[in-house]
Formats: sequence, structure tokens, C-alpha cells
Amino acid sequence: MRKLKIILFFALFSLVLAACGSDSDEANETTSDSKHSTDSEYNLVEDGKLIFAASGEFKPFSYMEGNKMVGYDIAVAEAIAEHLGLEPVQQKAKFSGIVTGVNEGRYDIAVASHTITEERLEKVNFTAPYYYSGPVIYTRKDSDISSVEDLQGKEISVSRGSTYVEIAKEYTDNIPQVDSDVVALQSLASGHHDAVITDDITGQTAIQNGLEIENKGQLGISEQGIAVNKENEKLLEAINEALQELKESGELAKLSEEWIGVDVTQEPEELE
Repeated sequence: MRKLKIILFFALFSLVLAACGSDSDEANETTSDSKHSTDSEYNLVEDGKLIFAASGEFKPFSYMEGNKMVGYDIAVAEAIAEHLGLEPVQQKAKFSGIVTGVNEGRYDIAVASHTITEERLEKVNFTAPYYYSGPVIYTRKDSDISSVEDLQGKEISVSRGSTYVEIAKEYTDNIPQVDSDVVALQSLASGHHDAVITDDITGQTAIQNGLEIENKGQLGISEQGIAVNKENEKLLEAINEALQELKESGELAKLSEEWIGVDVTQEPEELE
């Protein structure tokens, strides 16, 4: 009789363990299915990963430290990936080809200081701005350029594929295009070109790093957004929600101050 009771006890105990194991397996399957569903909803290049592109040549927004990119753009991309529960994967690419890469599905997004323009909106969607900037005229200190009118017919260098190309065309046809804004400013300081048009933050950072150049006036204010493939509306919506949370929590401003030195996340009262 005692042996029968022992056998019955172990039989019941085994059933309880099996039931617990079944619940655990179902929970794991549910979690896995939920994650896969989210990945599928976002239509990612690779499940569980947020592949983002940046140039790595635009300090303090994206630049190389060893074999990795760092900077404000990179920090923003990584913060967004964290909010979405995805692994951030950075891809270094030439600035002029990044929008095309998003359009063709090579990258999920581009966090590369792209100014939101009508031309770019024909190829990709953009999130709400994650920072604000604006084009500025830079010259050497011995330059006789002191106003916008003085740019007429001058040699103005800009980064290839940037919005500054169209701005420069308003003043001249002599527009050498180089791989990055930093290269253009370095060339200017070395005695080449008459002027460079780039954003204020890049120019001021170059001056802090020792380049002998001067700010000769701002030409306007621009909005920088994150590029997303037009067929990925769910991802666009999720990133906008993440950006809003980052703004409301103050984290976005903190990242800006950490990498740039000032808060560039606040929308100006007027856009010219």
C-alpha cells in the first residue's frame, strides 16, 4: 500500500512539472512571436536589428573613433534603437549615397544630419526634426567677403550631395564639391576656394579645433530629420514616438549638449 502511494505521488508530481514546463514554453513562444511580429511590422533589413547609416565624416555629429562611429547622430540612433527594443547596427557610407541606400532598402534608416527638403522627400520619408541648424558663410580671416553680395562669382566649396549645393548656385557657378564639410573647411583654411557654405555647428567646431576661418553670416535655418523608407510607415511612426519621448524626458537635449556643447533640439520661433 505504501509503495502504491509513493508511485501515485511521483506520478502526480511529474504531471505538475509537465504542466509548468508547458506554460513556460508557451510563454517563451508568445514572447518570441511578439518580438517577431514587431520586427515584421517594422519591415527591418534584419530581424531584431536597426541598421542605420551615417557618414562618419561630420564631427561632432558622426566621426570615427577607432573602427566605430561616434557623435550626436550616432547617440541619437542608438537611443532610438533602445526605445524600440532593437540592436543598433551602424553602417558608414558616403553622404551623397545615404538617402539612396535607405530608398533601396540597404539601411533601415539614416541618422546623418540630413536637412529635410522637398527633393529628398520624393525618395524617403523624414521624421520630425531631431535638431535644427542653418547654412553659414565661412571664409579665411584675410578675405574681403563681408556680405552675401560679395559671394557673387566667387569659388564656393560645399560637401557633395548636401543642400548647400543649391544655396551656392544662387551666387556662383564655380562650386567645387568635396566628400565632407570638414574637408571643405580644411581646404579653405589651407588657401583654396573663396568661401565654404556649411552649418554653423560644423564651422564653430572647426574653429575650436584650430582652423583659421571666420563666420561671415548665417543664410537661414534648417530642420534635420531621420530618413526612413517610404514603405515603412510603422517604423516612421515608432521613431517619431521615440523622438517625442526623448524630447519630453530631456534626454535628446542632454545628448546634444554632450556631443555638440549646446542644445540644438529646440525649434526656433521663426524659420527664415
